[in-house]
Amino acid sequence: MGRPPGEPGRVAYLYLLPAFVLYAAFLLYPIGRAVQISLYDWDGLTLGRWAGLDNYTAILSDERLRAGFGHALVLIVFYAVIPLAIGLTLAAILNHAKVRGLGFFRTVVFLPQVVAMVVVAVAWRRVYAPDGTLNALLGALGLDGLTRGWLGDHTFALPAVGVVGTWFESGLVTVLLLAGMSRVPMELYEAARLDGAGAVREFFAVTLPSVRGEIAVALTLTVIAALRTFDLVYVTTRGGPGDSTSVPSFEVYHRAFGLGQVGSAAAIGVTLTVVIFAISFAINRLADKGTT
Repeated sequence: MGRPPGEPGRVAYLYLLPAFVLYAAFLLYPIGRAVQISLYDWDGLTLGRWAGLDNYTAILSDERLRAGFGHALVLIVFYAVIPLAIGLTLAAILNHAKVRGLGFFRTVVFLPQVVAMVVVAVAWRRVYAPDGTLNALLGALGLDGLTRGWLGDHTFALPAVGVVGTWFESGLVTVLLLAGMSRVPMELYEAARLDGAGAVREFFAVTLPSVRGEIAVALTLTVIAALRTFDLVYVTTRGGPGDSTSVPSFEVYHRAFGLGQVGSAAAIGVTLTVVIFAISFAINRLADKGTT
């Protein structure tokens, strides 16, 4: 008597408990174990030795590890920034022109997302091979001087891997933005045209602010994909030539299973998790501020 209708608030936590147990078992506990392991000098077999924060300070002092995180930031340009520019352009043109077969186009551009990255990597490795499709095309155009072993070149290996990421993510970004633009009320465009706005001004004044949420989602997904890239690098270059395409996720694998430095690998993984969380949080905070 005297209580509001419905079940007590404590009962709500019982409904959340099964999902929380799974979340804790498969996410929180592994993260906690990774943090614990990162504080030890351990090879995964023998008794570990307490190392404190040495594995973390090594990330700052080890040139190869610093380069790996730098390469991941470069990949953000190819995985997130360039696909966003391509996606905005394509989505705006297709939404404005109202072309026929839009559903078919969405299916085609989204197809890379349903193909396993290992398959994508094998296909692109063949494209970049010294006797592959890209060099054959350059030779047919009379540009033999530009042919090279793209994945074996210290200068071009990382951009070559990044281009694969651009190809892979552009379709996802385009579909997300097309979905957002299709929900923009036509009255806003009509009002902009009455004010004398051209296509470019209409895009920046109406379309871009209206898809801010979709842009945030696209950036979050693509930035995370860039930072956690492993299979593409593993199949195409294995971090080479030298360490020119090494990225944090590959370093985790290499140190844990190649060098037997499980503690160092765990520290890299924890640091990468923090970086991903921080960047994702910043993207969403900026998007929230833009909508207020």
